[in-house]
Amino acid sequence: MKKVVLIPDSFKGTLSSQKICDIIREKVRKHFPECEAVSIPVADGGEGSVDCFLSALGGEKVFETVKNPYFEDMESFYGLIDGGSTAVIEMASCAGLPLVEDRKDPAKTTTYGVGQLILAAAARGVKKIIVGLGGSSTNDGGCGAAAAVGIRFYNAKGESFVPTGGTTGEIVSIDFSGRDASLNGIEIVTMCDIDNPMYGPTGASHIFGPQKGADPDMVLFLDKGIKNLCEVIRKDKGVDLSETPGGGAAGAMGAGMIAFFDSRLQMGIQTVLDTVGFDRIISDADMVFTGEGKLDSQSLRGKVVIGVAARAQKQSVPVTVIVGGAADDDIDAAYEMGVTSVFPINRLPEDFSVSRYNSEANLGYTVDNVLRLIKCVSK
Repeated sequence: MKKVVLIPDSFKGTLSSQKICDIIREKVRKHFPECEAVSIPVADGGEGSVDCFLSALGGEKVFETVKNPYFEDMESFYGLIDGGSTAVIEMASCAGLPLVEDRKDPAKTTTYGVGQLILAAAARGVKKIIVGLGGSSTNDGGCGAAAAVGIRFYNAKGESFVPTGGTTGEIVSIDFSGRDASLNGIEIVTMCDIDNPMYGPTGASHIFGPQKGADPDMVLFLDKGIKNLCEVIRKDKGVDLSETPGGGAAGAMGAGMIAFFDSRLQMGIQTVLDTVGFDRIISDADMVFTGEGKLDSQSLRGKVVIGVAARAQKQSVPVTVIVGGAADDDIDAAYEMGVTSVFPINRLPEDFSVSRYNSEANLGYTVDNVLRLIKCVSK
């Protein structure tokens, strides 16, 4: 082999995407010393997305003081890539669940800091902003971020306020006219890997509210508020987002990105592949290595492994998938979507509570054996 491309997702709770790239690269150098190994670590839009883009493409991490989920000042960041023409923002960096620690309350948390980061990036003169959704502590429909860029929300008394998850039900009108002019002409793409709608039984509040601290009564309260937000957006902007796939992502931030930032939602892996120039990179590759913790039905909906395989299949580049585990039915389906081979790393019938601590060694062992086989048959 003369060139391989390494583009794995993380193994949740065990190995980061960057670590997996490092392990595979080391084994490739051992068996194919002259082989070029291109690493493209992947994050799904949540925590670590900025670092993954910077690792793959180079660039600059820019630090800014913005509001945290409770409107307190904090230091956050965004990435500049493509010679400073593109900014990458992960909402988790200022609205993430780890930031609230033992203060989980999606009725009070805000995405205001995300809007501040978007404005800061716009002030640098970027032409494109990529916003990664995931890992949020919020349920405000992106109203906080909207308020930060000048969009105004009014209640029944005609008072302007910054809605949180607990007050989206009080919105009666939205004034878009004050949106900061620096955003005009900037392409905004939102990385979103779920297809949940804004509200309802499968919406933002019901599906994701509990993990953010909402009890059953609060879930119903939050859901009612997001439904009201959707209706006001329809009234004041003429856009119906009630059934938009992904609208419920990150506490309905997906819908907010469309309504307030004129963004388009795109699968995270497609955003990564487009941004790094994946199609060009693999044009002369002998093999693509990808993988994730578990290959399952969610994988088949277009996440990292299948997104990579579909692109590689168009150029007839083989795709080797390294996973923690996989179901037989899902493996068969993956083969039909461009995957060449699948190798689970776990060597013994151990529970995950045990095997997770052996993930690094098991991954190295599996990759080593795959490469030995490739070397043997390519002689």
